[in-house]
Parts: sequence; C-alpha cells; structure tokens
Amino acid sequence: MSDNKNDEVLDDLLEEIGANDPQPLDEAAELLKEAAERHDPDPEDEIDPDAPKEFDLSAEEDYYDERPVRRNPQRHRRKRKKKKQRSRVPGILILVTLILSVSICLSLVIIAFGKDVMGIGKDDSTHLMVIPEGSSTDEIASMLQDEGIIRSPECFKLFSRLRKSDEQYIAGEHFVRPNMAYEAIIEELTTIHLEEQETVEITFPEGINIYEAADILEQNQICSASEFIFYFNSGGFGFKFEDKLPSDTKLKLNRMEGYVFPDTYFFTTNMEPEQVCQKIYLNFDNKMTDERYKRMEELGLSLDQLITLASIVQKEAANTDTMTLVASVFWNRLDHPDVFPLLQSDPTSNYANDVVRPHMDVYDASIIEAYDTYQSAGLPPGAICNPGIEAIDAVLEKFETNYYYFIANIFTGQTEFSETLEEHEQHQVEIASEEDEYIASSKAAEAEAAAAEEAKNAE
Repeated sequence: MSDNKNDEVLDDLLEEIGANDPQPLDEAAELLKEAAERHDPDPEDEIDPDAPKEFDLSAEEDYYDERPVRRNPQRHRRKRKKKKQRSRVPGILILVTLILSVSICLSLVIIAFGKDVMGIGKDDSTHLMVIPEGSSTDEIASMLQDEGIIRSPECFKLFSRLRKSDEQYIAGEHFVRPNMAYEAIIEELTTIHLEEQETVEITFPEGINIYEAADILEQNQICSASEFIFYFNSGGFGFKFEDKLPSDTKLKLNRMEGYVFPDTYFFTTNMEPEQVCQKIYLNFDNKMTDERYKRMEELGLSLDQLITLASIVQKEAANTDTMTLVASVFWNRLDHPDVFPLLQSDPTSNYANDVVRPHMDVYDASIIEAYDTYQSAGLPPGAICNPGIEAIDAVLEKFETNYYYFIANIFTGQTEFSETLEEHEQHQVEIASEEDEYIASSKAAEAEAAAAEEAKNAE
C-alpha cells in the first residue's frame, strides 16, 4: 500500500473521531501502516458491518478471535466426494482382477479338456491295451489314463455315457494312440478287428536270435523282417522293463537282443510292425514279475546283465535240468575274476563270428571281440540269444557249487561238471574217446550197410 493511501486513511480516522492530539493517532497510524504492509486486503472482500470502527487493536483482536471460521461447504463436499470415489477404486480393481483370473483359469481348463478330447498336441505312439472280460467304463478309463492315452477319466466316462457306449466295450487286445480323439478311441475299443484278417499262430523257440525271430514273422506274412528288427530295437512303448534298460549300447549289435520272449503268439497277417513288437514286449513285461526283479536286485544284477547271462546258460545247457548247474559255473567265474577273468563260453564266440560279423554295417573289431568271452573279460555287451524263463530263473537261483568247468557229451546228452582243470581235462579225454568209438562204429555200420546193399544188388 502506498504512503498517500495511508495518509488518506489516517485523515479519515481523525475526522471521524475528532481527535485534537495527533501523537497517539500517529502512533496508531504507524501500527496500522505496518499491518497494511503485511497484509494487503483484497479490495473485492466485503467489509463486515459488525467490525469496530474505532481503531483499537485489542478490540480488533477480540473481534477476530470470536469470529466464527467461515467454510466453503461446496468445496468441502467436493473433497469428500473425491475421497469417497478413491476408496472404491481398490475394490473395483480387485473385483476386475478376480473376474479376469477366474475367466483365464476356466479358459485354460476348457482348452486343456478340449485338446484332450480331440487328441490335439499329444504323441502318436501306439499302445497295446488288453481289456479284461467284463471291464466297466470306470476301469477302462483308468487303464487309458495309466497308459497315458487320456488325461481325464471323468471326462472320458461322461463322453462315453453321452455316446451310449457303456457296456459296449470289447474284451481283448486293442491298439490306441494318445493323439486319437475320444470318439476314435471308443470306436476302436468297441470294434472287433480280428475277423477282418487271418489269425496266425507262431512259436518262438528258446535260444533263437532276433534275426531268426524276424524271419519267422516274415515267412508267416505278419510283417517284414527288417521292419520288425527296426521297431523292436527302437522300443519306447512305455513298458515297465524298458525303464531298466541301459542307455549306453554302443558295443551292442542289437539293442533288444534277448527280449524276444520265447512263447506262442497269435498275430494277424499284415500287422503293423509296432503292434507286433508291443505284443512281444507285453509278454516279456508280464513274465518279469516283481519277485524276479527283487531277486535280481539282491544279486546285484541289472536287467540287461540278467538276460545276457541267461542267454549264455540257454545256449550252453543241454536241457533245463542242467541249467542251474551251468549257471553256477558262470556265477563262480564271475565271482572270482582274479582267478577266472574269462568266461570262455563257446556260444559267445560263435555268436560273435556267425551273427555279429555278417550283420555289421561297418566292420568294427571291438564289437566282435566284446561278444567273444575268450577275448573279453566278464559278460558280453548283450545277449547272444533270446532265453526262456527257465534259463532266467536258473540265473536268479544262483545255485551254490564249486564247479568252474563243464563239458557236454553230445553222444550221451549228459553234461560233465568239474571243480578243477585236471578233472575237466580228464572228462575231455573220456568224451573224446567216446567220440572216436562213435565215429568208428558209425563207419563200421555204414560199411556193413553198403556191403549188404551191394550183395543185394548182386543177386
């Protein structure tokens, strides 16, 4: 505020109160001037008519102390409204987030069930399912889940009920794949296919190798030999015993030699080779019971070692009665590698030269030597034939003897066992002598027969 304006205010006050002594008024004016400089009033502000006209600082202070505080009700209401709006925002956000989360979860569940029903995004491996007689839909759904064909048994049961397929399932063997839709799976499980093709009964004898088994299948028009060998060695069908197989097979000629379980099978002509393999895998899986696995682990054997040793016993034993004794000889040698580092089994040498060598794509002497137990210590890298259950059980029995040698007498059918090398050599001499006698008697018989034939012709 300017000095002229202050003077005008002072003159008006003097005029109004008619003061004759200007000194007190001058002092008051100075105070008023200072107050005016600190606060320049807004000219638009209304002057309260109740305000004191006489300039009295104490009265002015009392007035302003007793003056009620004026509030802007509209501004206050606006603030309260904003505050109320802000308090609702977190709740709305939580609700929206919850709705979105539930929607996303439901969408994912629906998509997952839809993909399972349609078989989308699942592998195309073929699985052999054997449905027992009188199986319910619940049991079949559980079997499908255990095989990895479906993920939701409840969804499958609902689908089966809607399709009115309950009580329509056919007992027996069926081949299904995870990438099949529920509709196709039910169609397969309620259809008999064996009538469409000729059923073929074949028998794999004990001791044959995988090539001989493949030839039997091809000769009976079941599948080609080469395809069988390829798929049988590939495996990966999800059977229990497959998890126990070794991963390192670089020295093995055929990864699955020894697992073509000798038995009688019923196939159909022109079957898919994968289906043929699965039937054989299933049979082997069923024969290897928990008790056999338990005993195998007690002996410290892997599955491949068990089958490999059993294949040697199968080839060496003249009959099932001598299998436990033959197995004991190889057990004794394996348990004393410092004294008997080599098993020295003739069938392993024969397999190396007669089977491994001619079937190698690229010649590798290390593989041939690995199979020949006259050259390599311990067990060969894999089986040399496909052993039967008797040979497997003979190995698992681990019959205790002191035998380290044996020799089969092909003329008598007997097997001679020895504890020492001297005994073994004596048996060799005896058998050789019997062989000479047999040869001599055979030649004499042939000569006698020839003479008789000549005399007959002379007449």
